[in-house]
Amino acid sequence: MTTIASPGTARDLEAERTRFRRLQGRLRRIWDATHSIRPWAHSAVIVPSLSMDQDELDKIEGVSFYEERLLFSLIRLRNPEARVLYLTSQPVHPEIIDYYLQLLVGVPASHARRRLALICVYDASARPLTQKILERPRVLARIRAWIGNPRRAYMSCFNSTALERQLSVELGIPLNAVDPDLLALGTKSGCREVFAEAGADHPRGYENLMSAEQVARKLIELRDQLPELRRAVVKLNASFSGEGNALFTYPSDPRELAALWNGDLEVLRRNLEWSTQDLTFDRYFGKFAQIGGIVEEFVEAVRVESPSAQLRVTPAGDVQLLSTHDQVLGGATGQSYMGCHFPARAEYRGLIQSEALRIGRTLARKGATGRFAIDFVVLRTDKDAPWRCVAIEVNLRMGGTTFPFVALQFLTGGNLDPETGRFYSQRGAEKFYFATDAL
Repeated sequence: MTTIASPGTARDLEAERTRFRRLQGRLRRIWDATHSIRPWAHSAVIVPSLSMDQDELDKIEGVSFYEERLLFSLIRLRNPEARVLYLTSQPVHPEIIDYYLQLLVGVPASHARRRLALICVYDASARPLTQKILERPRVLARIRAWIGNPRRAYMSCFNSTALERQLSVELGIPLNAVDPDLLALGTKSGCREVFAEAGADHPRGYENLMSAEQVARKLIELRDQLPELRRAVVKLNASFSGEGNALFTYPSDPRELAALWNGDLEVLRRNLEWSTQDLTFDRYFGKFAQIGGIVEEFVEAVRVESPSAQLRVTPAGDVQLLSTHDQVLGGATGQSYMGCHFPARAEYRGLIQSEALRIGRTLARKGATGRFAIDFVVLRTDKDAPWRCVAIEVNLRMGGTTFPFVALQFLTGGNLDPETGRFYSQRGAEKFYFATDAL
């Protein structure tokens, strides 16, 4: 019988980590075999769990449908030797599955359907899908039976946590994602440390803060460094789509600045603007005290754009550029992700590609694997000035730009030219798109 770890359970985490690392050692062989020209039968277990802070997920409209966003993973069925198992909390309508299968280039939908299995746990509760699976020994047994040979199988997920590591160990198959022990690299504080190590330009600021009092003090220290600074950003260490960001506007009255330095949190309260309407000062800094966060300058210029780059570190340690996008930001503070254009503008695409690869190589040296994205700000002080590229954050997981790009691959059978950042279909036609989740 499977024992599910819970807070207070004395489980041998080191033994689990050891087993997990042993399983991860198989990924290189699986990766090489599935990308070779020789046929190699294999199985992929797709777990589209949003294993994240539930308070943050509650801010997203329609989040209950987000498990379906990974249906692009059915593109793996283009390989006639591939089998795919897709798990969900609630059933996916058969017509949705048929729609995806009919989009596969060069593969009869009926052939792909025979190699696809769906398992639903019938649980709509607001908890991660991975946790629901781990709580169900019969579901685990069904998955193991479907996998067959675990040495020819791997697991993919939206984001990796200790839950995904535990499921990987329970199933006896490796996880094609970052080791959960490295997730600190993807926090807002961890990002700043990675950027510094990589030598990448990033906003001035402070990381590893744990209280409103520390935030107040660091806001003043930041202003002392940058006397012309008008605004700064406060960010929770773990948030997404900009929903954990708050914008601070420096008051013009020197007495208020002095009061802030002396710990007057009312000054902080009055001058913070929240990214979502349901956030309050007490709720935000209650969460801040739990997970920490950062303060950094709000980068401004005559022209500012917000591109991102998507990359992958393969099991062999190679860093691959996957795509670039110009992000569309909105919301109350202009920091919430609303959509994207592909590819990023040619005038600075090469710049963000080179900076992204530099940061990616630093992450690879630290042992990161799988997909991740890097958000940038590019700016010009005037129309003739060169572009400056500023790294903002790393998301060590799939993101909002992952799904439309793989959908493009799904629809066209094409690939990205990593030198130019342009995408060409099988017939050689260049492709572009705009995508949004905000319809």
